[in-house]
Amino acid sequence: MNQGWIYRDRVQPADNGLTVIDYYLRHHTHSSEVEWRARFAEGHITRNGRTASADVALKTGDALAWARPPWEEPDVPHAFSIIYEDDDILAVNKPAGLPVLPGGGYVENTLLHLLHMRTPQNPPIPVHRLGRGTSGVLLCARAPLARRQLAENFRDATRRTAGSLRKIYRALTGPAPDLPDALDVSQPIGPVAHATMGRVHAASPDGKPAQSNCRVLRRGADHTLWEIDLITGRPHQIRIHLAWAGAPLLGDPLYGLGGVPRIPVAGRAPVPGDCGYWLHACSVTLAHPRSGASLTLSAAPPEPLAMPGEAG
Repeated sequence: MNQGWIYRDRVQPADNGLTVIDYYLRHHTHSSEVEWRARFAEGHITRNGRTASADVALKTGDALAWARPPWEEPDVPHAFSIIYEDDDILAVNKPAGLPVLPGGGYVENTLLHLLHMRTPQNPPIPVHRLGRGTSGVLLCARAPLARRQLAENFRDATRRTAGSLRKIYRALTGPAPDLPDALDVSQPIGPVAHATMGRVHAASPDGKPAQSNCRVLRRGADHTLWEIDLITGRPHQIRIHLAWAGAPLLGDPLYGLGGVPRIPVAGRAPVPGDCGYWLHACSVTLAHPRSGASLTLSAAPPEPLAMPGEAG
């Protein structure tokens, strides 16, 4: 059992006048009205620091908090290796299956919590995310200077502003005989409707600009191995872009052809944290936030994503 968690929200103008329960039903669609009303009855939800009534109207700026009691989290791999460490930054090789930050039922079974356990006095803070099912290089900041500088670097990369940050990935898809060996994808990515989460990121004409430069490393009878130079950094970008191009990741439960969510199976809609696909962050090249020196941090890919002699 974990120690429980407090989920906090701030009411935005678009939700002004909603009742508290309607707010939770709109923004936290994982639970039914019956389940939310039970939480109100148990006093687990507060508004501006006081126990909330389910049917009171909200005002813009109201602070909501749901104190979720302790629960047993799903098992995840806890072992990760250190790639690089100094006073400013820490890079780890994250295993597939380990969430980076709290969410989706995970609080203590996260990389963030494990880093806090390892260095409780000054824990490193991740400056970007990898999906739960994605393995490989994840960069953390250990000092305020590094946190500011690296966050700016990742923002610049997502805006396609010239800079020193470069991210290389490997991904495994099914056969893609109709796709060329070099493929540059610039399909916009933005939120679309989802059966249980309300909205998820996917290919969308109304989305934000995104760019992935992909090339084939190996073609097999039942798979294609890709290397991706990730120019921007939208959520789930590689999964979405390769699926949009006609080559969804093998085993991806969420994104199908077109880069949009798959149809629910047996009444269950897949969510972004579901695993089963092969995607690995091979390397991140950056300017060190203090010295400015170029630094490339690498993690060997797992066997299904490896070329001969390089599996980690």
